[in-house]
Amino acid sequence: MKKTWFLILIMAMLLTACSTNRTTSNGKEKLEDISIMLDWYPNAVHTAIFVAKEKGYFADMGLNVNIEMPADTNDPLKLAATGKVDLAISYQTQLLVSRAEGIPVVSVAAFVRHSLDAIMFKKESGIQSPKDLEGKNIGYPSASVNEAVVSTMVKNDGGDMNKVKMTDVGWDLMSSLATDNVDALTGAYINHELVLLKKEGYDMDILKLTDYGVPDNYELVVVTGEKTWKKKKAAFEKFWQAVTKAQEDVKKDPEAGLNVLLEHENDSFPLDKEVETESLRVLLPLMEKADVPFGYQEEDSWNEVAKWLYESKVIKEKVDAKDAFVNIVSK
Repeated sequence: MKKTWFLILIMAMLLTACSTNRTTSNGKEKLEDISIMLDWYPNAVHTAIFVAKEKGYFADMGLNVNIEMPADTNDPLKLAATGKVDLAISYQTQLLVSRAEGIPVVSVAAFVRHSLDAIMFKKESGIQSPKDLEGKNIGYPSASVNEAVVSTMVKNDGGDMNKVKMTDVGWDLMSSLATDNVDALTGAYINHELVLLKKEGYDMDILKLTDYGVPDNYELVVVTGEKTWKKKKAAFEKFWQAVTKAQEDVKKDPEAGLNVLLEHENDSFPLDKEVETESLRVLLPLMEKADVPFGYQEEDSWNEVAKWLYESKVIKEKVDAKDAFVNIVSK
């Protein structure tokens, strides 16, 4: 009997200790810390994340979410792979390229379900289809996938890629087109560069990638390291529930959501409310798909993009798409 009471006492002490570990000195539940690094400075696409934090949706799920900005666009995925940040916003193509190089990262959610990239140009250029890019100079940021995009489109339109000049302009995309240093852009976004160029008075047009053989892709995905996923799966599921709730708020009242975002703008990257309003208008329908939960990833998309990257010689090793993603939300 004494032994039984002793065991009960030990169990009670252990339960008390566990409870203490989960609470703060004032008796409130201790929030679990997780970090997410954005793909770039805060802008319209990140609205739901800031709304979730501002409205306490993360805290309601028992989370304290630290939102970080990268010094370089390649940093988020690399830091997620090494566990230096828990989550990061990156690109489907970049994740597949990284996995082909042996970097252990996985996507847990599709943040933007469709491509935001396009071939964009001034209407006065006379470009009507990818074949018209022959004899033209195309500006792009430093990424081999952009060259593959142009090559695929030109070839599928019956053109000769050898007659197309490609110029790496880094991130000087807008200025290079505005000053006619290049005739068109790839790697520029329809919700950002296109909006800004139109605002500055340029008469712009675009060619959609998917019209000429480039597979649609999840432009932005939420990624983590394989080891981190195993450790923090439950916390990530809570994180996504909070973001999903905030996304619904943003859809119902975009202006209110943007006001929250504008309060968190980075001094190095000031936001224009008019531009971000138009950007969010473009983004919202591209972030979801009818009858599919927000963030849900489909294997077909991963297979198609992985196959295209391999056939385009962007990656030298085939990637098993099933290993590249896990779904944080069920269909």
